[in-house]
Amino acid sequence: MLIINHVDFSYPNQPVFQDLNLQVEQGEFVYLIGKSGIGKTTLLQMIYMDRIPQSGYVQMGDYSSETIRPKDLPFLRRKLGIIFQDFQLLPDRNVYDNLAFVLQVTGTPSRMMKRKVIHALTEVGLAHKQKNMPDELSGGEKQRVAIARAIINEPFLVLADEPTGNLDPETADEIVEILKKINSRGTSVIFATHNYDLVRKFEAKIIRLENGKAVKVLLKKKEN
Repeated sequence: MLIINHVDFSYPNQPVFQDLNLQVEQGEFVYLIGKSGIGKTTLLQMIYMDRIPQSGYVQMGDYSSETIRPKDLPFLRRKLGIIFQDFQLLPDRNVYDNLAFVLQVTGTPSRMMKRKVIHALTEVGLAHKQKNMPDELSGGEKQRVAIARAIINEPFLVLADEPTGNLDPETADEIVEILKKINSRGTSVIFATHNYDLVRKFEAKIIRLENGKAVKVLLKKKEN
């Protein structure tokens, strides 16, 4: 589903990746770990092709970084769900309208919109909060809304960029459990984090970024 092949990428005076190789299969849950500044966010940006490799290529389904055209980017991104650490909810719209906005942009018929919004909110346990404004929600609830927004178009792959970074440990566990449930239904997940406690508690494939490359690792599971 996702192939990253011999990718090199640098910012001015700052090399990030050298001969980076990575594959993610349909239905996998992958932790992307590594110290701050190592390139986790940059790699996710390359998957949704906000950044393009200087050599090598990223292949996401039918789309390749070598051949994708600007007009194709919205179609690629509809196949992806993206979750950010800082939620990025629209502050002037309630929970329902934050999700409905995504569907309006993609031209979803109005008769389908309500069903899809309620289904996504039910998946994250927030159907009862649909009329609340973002500033009326806790941090964990905001992240649940962000997850609902990410899955509303039934993506093949969810990219989660430090989604628990601003949350307390108990709430962080709940967010991982929601993403694991979504993954169990066939959606692939790449979860970028530096929280090794979460990685040990909820087992999955682990890829560490180090020295410009991706290395598969095995961490001992944390005992409860």
